[in-house]
Amino acid sequence: MATFRLSRRLRSERALDSMSDPQFAVLATLNGHGPHTLGELADRERVTAPSMNRTVNCLEEAGWVTRTPDEDDRRKVNIEITDAGRELVGETVRRRDLWLAKVVASLTPAQRRTLGEAAEIMREVAAR
Repeated sequence: MATFRLSRRLRSERALDSMSDPQFAVLATLNGHGPHTLGELADRERVTAPSMNRTVNCLEEAGWVTRTPDEDDRRKVNIEITDAGRELVGETVRRRDLWLAKVVASLTPAQRRTLGEAAEIMREVAAR
């Protein structure tokens, strides 16, 4: 439960309050992993293609992503993050990092060591 609460708290540190978590997840994916097709995004986020299409439509209308035909296969459409989308992701990450750095700095050295050990265990569990 603590992991969920920390995750929720971090998500609240965003650059744009009106953006949903699924929308931000798509932007973060495109920012970190480059262009994706709608199907690839849906698979990555474990949602249906129609659901992902609605998410991408909202992002496109806001100017955060663009759709371009694939050069090799004209049946495919690649979804790419725009410069404005990149800036939004960067600002959100900056805010989250700043909040987390402040909180971690307020911990004792022993608590920071314990947190570091717990983070390693959580990475191992998540990799399974």
